[in-house]
Amino acid sequence: MSTAPSTELRQGALGVAGIVFLVLAAVAPLTGIIVVASLAIALGNGGGTPMSFFLVAVVLLLFAIGYAQMSKQMVNAGGFYAFVVKGLGRTGGLIAGFIATLGYNFFVVGTIGTSGFFMQTIIADLTGFNLHWYVWGLLSIVVSFFMARSGVDFSSKVLGVALVLEVLMLVIFDVSVLVQTGYDVSAFSPQSVLSGSLPIGLLLAATGFLGFEATSLFSEESKNPLKTVPRATYTSIVAIGIILGVTTWAVVSATGVEQAQQTAIDHLDAGDLIFSLSEKYLGGGLTIVMMILLLVSLFAAMLAFHNSASRYLFSLGRAKVLPSVLARTRSNGAPQFAGMVQAGFAAIVAALFAVAGADPIVSLVPSMLGFGTLSVLVLQGLAALSIVVHFRRQKDGRLWSTLIAPGIGFLGIASIVVLAVANFDIVAGSDALLIQLMPLLLVVAIIGGILFGSHLRRNRPDVYRGLSEDLERFTVRD
Repeated sequence: MSTAPSTELRQGALGVAGIVFLVLAAVAPLTGIIVVASLAIALGNGGGTPMSFFLVAVVLLLFAIGYAQMSKQMVNAGGFYAFVVKGLGRTGGLIAGFIATLGYNFFVVGTIGTSGFFMQTIIADLTGFNLHWYVWGLLSIVVSFFMARSGVDFSSKVLGVALVLEVLMLVIFDVSVLVQTGYDVSAFSPQSVLSGSLPIGLLLAATGFLGFEATSLFSEESKNPLKTVPRATYTSIVAIGIILGVTTWAVVSATGVEQAQQTAIDHLDAGDLIFSLSEKYLGGGLTIVMMILLLVSLFAAMLAFHNSASRYLFSLGRAKVLPSVLARTRSNGAPQFAGMVQAGFAAIVAALFAVAGADPIVSLVPSMLGFGTLSVLVLQGLAALSIVVHFRRQKDGRLWSTLIAPGIGFLGIASIVVLAVANFDIVAGSDALLIQLMPLLLVVAIIGGILFGSHLRRNRPDVYRGLSEDLERFTVRD
């Protein structure tokens, strides 16, 4: 007797902590400090950078107030794609789904480059064993695939251990700076906050929060999702803000608030600002531990983004926008075909760069992570707008939680998106013409979503209706 293939995710697998682990692992706090914070100090507002992280956290918390209200009305693995369908209609949801699928899949390709490059470099430095970056990256995505295949609860446990280790390292660094030097409150003075370029500081700080939006992707797999997802979202944003903000405060205090920007610029090419401070405040032994934990952090980010990208493919497959085979799951609820396609896509694209002899840090990482970052920022903006539109259509009387707070959040996120497009060379870390043209892929996604939506409405009305029927407990309005 044949059994129909499963298309169900595993319900009740994740609590608040499990979702937070999945989200914070994607954020990769240690990587955020070593890469993002260093760039923000150098290219943004220097010694005032800690405030940039706190300001972005406030904007995202305002957005999260509306996000929480929307999350209480629906449970869907489509994440922000589902939010946009609910607020802006089916065609808007298609556009969001295409942008999300492009962005998250490109992000995983980028993590192959970063993970592979740093594994090759650090392992060669520590052991003398030198293996090509693509081999390390390929091994990482293969391991990520099999871990994800073991179930989302298994992934959350692995990521939880990685997260605790890297956050513990940052806490040790923070305390060491506090004891030896103290924290300089002048970092929050108007003179410091407005020094350098505050807009660039805010833009780069915002990239440090990428991944928090994945909380809704795991709603179908969470315990009591109508409460778990909002709580996990608030917890994630607050945790990211505190970890990155406080540690950046420790960094600028260690360098001297007034000298922070120039010091970061001096270390920009080598990318070793944090490691140089670690040598001073933690010593050589713990600095080596930090290097190893950086590899753990990068792998954790890959695993987390692989899980997120797989769920977007799963959701679009279940809605029959993409081949329905992507919606098949294993007995443990893991989206097996979506995960296989995602990992295969990432490995093949990264292989093309490797075969071409491209430097991963110069070409692969900037193009993939830069575009992925922009895509996720646009996705956040679309979701914020959808929340406001949906509740206005419903004539909801809770003005603070459904209009004012998410509206301010939308304006803040939209401003960051404009900054990201205008300064894409900084987001991508490259001014190469091909990379500068990558934002045009978003235009392609928008046009493609509109045309495909029109095609479905005329020729496949059942699939078009299914874009909303796949969601729970609401009626979509076009």
